[in-house]
Amino acid sequence: MLDARSKVVVIGAGPVGLAAAAHLVNAGMTPIILESGDSVGASIRKWSHVRVFSPWQYNVDPLAKSMLEATGWELTDPNGYPTGGEIVREYLEPLAAHSDIAPHLRYGARVVSVTRLGFDKMKTSGRDSAPFVLHVSMDDGTDEHLIAAAVIDASGTWEKPNPIGSSGVPAIGEHEAADRIWYGIPDVIDRERARYAGKRVLVAGSGHSAFNALADLVTLARDEPGTEIIWAVRRGDTRQMFGGGDADQLPERGSLGSRIEQYLATGLIRIVTGFRVARIDRTSDGLVVSSATESLTPVDEIIAATGFRPDLSIVSELRLGLDPAVESPTALAPLIDPNVHSCGTVRPHGYRELAHPEPNFYIVGMKSYGRAPTFLMLTGYEQVRSIVAALAGDFERARNVELVLPETGVCSVDLTGSTAASSCCGPNVAPVAQLIGVTTERVPVLAGRSDIV
Repeated sequence: MLDARSKVVVIGAGPVGLAAAAHLVNAGMTPIILESGDSVGASIRKWSHVRVFSPWQYNVDPLAKSMLEATGWELTDPNGYPTGGEIVREYLEPLAAHSDIAPHLRYGARVVSVTRLGFDKMKTSGRDSAPFVLHVSMDDGTDEHLIAAAVIDASGTWEKPNPIGSSGVPAIGEHEAADRIWYGIPDVIDRERARYAGKRVLVAGSGHSAFNALADLVTLARDEPGTEIIWAVRRGDTRQMFGGGDADQLPERGSLGSRIEQYLATGLIRIVTGFRVARIDRTSDGLVVSSATESLTPVDEIIAATGFRPDLSIVSELRLGLDPAVESPTALAPLIDPNVHSCGTVRPHGYRELAHPEPNFYIVGMKSYGRAPTFLMLTGYEQVRSIVAALAGDFERARNVELVLPETGVCSVDLTGSTAASSCCGPNVAPVAQLIGVTTERVPVLAGRSDIV
């Protein structure tokens, strides 16, 4: 149990980080919220044009909501589906400006490392009683050390995109072609229109971020002659890739999958299956992307919708309990690892599942899911509620799950090429954790942790 005067550092001022701060204030503890960007929701602002498929009620922390409502704030449409930009403007900015939160926010503060004061990873005796020390680099060029009794890392994964290379490392030539590669979902309709209009564009990835990018490129191509779309996916069997269509329990997701199938059938998108990127070469005719056995026709631009991974470099001197594959806390990994199950339940979880051998250090939100592609924002809010209750010594409340997840069917990646997951998007699947989804203004889209945010 921490003293009420204890300082708890929260890394990241996104939705889960600000929720953690709200719960800490409510518990009588003092948060220090470090945000590397110059505003709240810095990562979300990078996909501000994208509309989430989960309604407002699943994107707002209940305690933060009550704090805001006490000031006269209200959601304009609780059942509506906000864009990333609307989440920032209508929820995160008012929460950051709240009198209980604003004094504790520090922008332009990038965490370089988190360690135990006076202890490297090898030293044990007296370790658990030592405070944490965070090396923080400020935008003004100064560095400082912050001392904290506990640390909640809600820094997300957006700044660590997966490379295009199929072996988990950059393909040969990927770094050299970086100026022609966009990692994530560019706004090809508006902000980045000039970059993609009339160009030959390769989209790499088979998740719903790729669907999002493809759908917008089709819209662009209808207005901009000469825009060509090639889609490269690693899997050879695409039968389970498009979701459940009309039977999908998330109608907007099903609609998107059906649209992409239709675009393929009508030739608006050319797909290349079983393609594992090995190298990218600059030529006089454009970028040539190759696998070990074949090369694609030259393209002008590449959109890498290949997911994200956690940056663990800042905590390399802490003792962490991480699954070797998923890179999530060990107890959480079997619930979210797509290598283990096709469909199932990702039950609400809290401080016990998120604990590490390093007491009072927690990774939360999307980063807690490591490389797994399933995450619901509401689950992140429950994570921090439980953790703060544990830090305050209220272990009964910390253990008591207070979250009812929406009933949704989620289809996983079909790693075997079988049809084992064929029923996952039907109407009779078990409740599972809804991914934090995204849709464009024009086309409904789903995206998980590794797809967006």
